[in-house]
Amino acid sequence: MTFTNWVLVGVGFFAIIGAVGAFTIAFRRSRADQPDPTAGVSQETRRADRSMEGVRVEPIAVPEPAPIEPEVVEEVEIEEPEPVGAGVTLIETQRVVEVTPEESGVSRRQFFNRAITVTFGSFLGMFGLYSLAFFWPKLTGGFGSDVDAGPTETLLAQTVNPDGSVVPVFVPEARAYVVPSPPTLSAQFEGKSVEAGGLMALFQRCVHLGCRVPWCATSIGFECPCHGSKYDYIGEYFAGPAPRNLDRFVVEIRDGDRFIIRTGSIIQTPRAPVRSVQYPQGPSCI
Repeated sequence: MTFTNWVLVGVGFFAIIGAVGAFTIAFRRSRADQPDPTAGVSQETRRADRSMEGVRVEPIAVPEPAPIEPEVVEEVEIEEPEPVGAGVTLIETQRVVEVTPEESGVSRRQFFNRAITVTFGSFLGMFGLYSLAFFWPKLTGGFGSDVDAGPTETLLAQTVNPDGSVVPVFVPEARAYVVPSPPTLSAQFEGKSVEAGGLMALFQRCVHLGCRVPWCATSIGFECPCHGSKYDYIGEYFAGPAPRNLDRFVVEIRDGDRFIIRTGSIIQTPRAPVRSVQYPQGPSCI
């Protein structure tokens, strides 16, 4: 047999298989449409029961019910009662009244918008007030204005001990140390009004990083504990990372004997090549 014959035989074989399968499926579907009275019965029960052998069970045809004719209801016309008050006609009218936003209420969106606006406005107002207070100098009293430190004679007596040692007088309102000035000032202080009545006023802040410089009674000078900068008792640089002398204020004598510290005028001076006073005069505090 040739290859073509084998192909034809194969096609015919598969065609026969397909036809048998289609017939089997169609037969099973037709049998599935009929109810099986023995459905759900076990195999043992079916083998034991032989009463239904050779009997074919067919479904009983149930006649369709006769249609029910609708009942005819006789319509009875009911007379409407005459309205009370003959000749009176009632007319319904609607009147549109516009209400104010206060009467209609506030929506949630409006509430949040107003709350955010008020909060932001309050923040800007407070920020503006604090900024104005920060940049506006105090004209009467306090730091930034002219501070009356007291009588000059009293300050001189307080800054020099009977044994000749120096003790500065701290003026909190001016943030300054009042110290006695030496008999001869360095040339860098000439013409800058940093001495009056034999006294000078030194700013308490260290010129390195702004720490408050305490007084050292043993060395007779100012020594900063933050980074070790040292100054003599009139604020001239001695050692440490400080770039210059302590800052000092312009001072003057008013009303005959009042020592005035002008805290709004700060004088900066470079390191003195030659100090005006001896330092240190004892052990250091740091």
